[in-house]
Amino acid sequence: MGRLDGKVALITGGARGMGKSHARHFVAEGARVVVGDVLDDKGRAVADGLGAEHCRFVHHDVTSADDWAAAVATTLDTYGRLDVLINNAGILRHARIAEMEPDEFRRVIDVNLIGTWLGIRQVVPPMTAAGGGSIVNISSIEGFAGAAGLSAYSASKFGVRGLTRSAAQELGPVGIRVNSVHPGGVLTSMALSAAETMTGVDPAAFLKAMPIARFAEPVEISRLVAFLASDESSYTTGAEFVADGGLLSGPGY
Repeated sequence: MGRLDGKVALITGGARGMGKSHARHFVAEGARVVVGDVLDDKGRAVADGLGAEHCRFVHHDVTSADDWAAAVATTLDTYGRLDVLINNAGILRHARIAEMEPDEFRRVIDVNLIGTWLGIRQVVPPMTAAGGGSIVNISSIEGFAGAAGLSAYSASKFGVRGLTRSAAQELGPVGIRVNSVHPGGVLTSMALSAAETMTGVDPAAFLKAMPIARFAEPVEISRLVAFLASDESSYTTGAEFVADGGLLSGPGY
């Protein structure tokens, strides 16, 4: 039996990177999955690869309340229930504060933070009616520590931490658990692209200072997310789970 047998999950940003890994791992653990993304071709390819019985794709801009309503409706119409929401969609823009346009800052907040809030808001009624559920918000280690050039991203991910805790307080009485996951360096196209744009960072020195001196494979984060989605974490809510190879544990001397 899989850890997620019988559960239905909606995963945002599921066309690539960690979202794609989450979808694959969830299906392997027995879940049925709806993958949402604005990257239609890549999203459909993920769903097609997993099979119509196990996965469905829906075009989904997380900044749109209408798209959220449609994604949840598709999930309920297709699989009859919604047990898990993975708020995974996110974007990263690297620019120092003095050089960043306000609209660019707002865009990051809209996708990473407001998109997460809209998702939580949309799934409350069906999860409440079903007697509960699990929401996992993907934040970042930049939700704990700032980095030069990542003011928008860090602000959004700090915001996800606060939103997670408030939602856990509100939704615990109706059986909905809300937790956040904070990955460090993960081998995804977004993370690698960001690393290329950051100046003054020596990757070798960065890794050498970590207790686990490598970047994570996406599935290593997916396993943690699946645990939080499963009934094995039934007494866990409002909590923050860091998966960063020990990066935040100390300065490395």
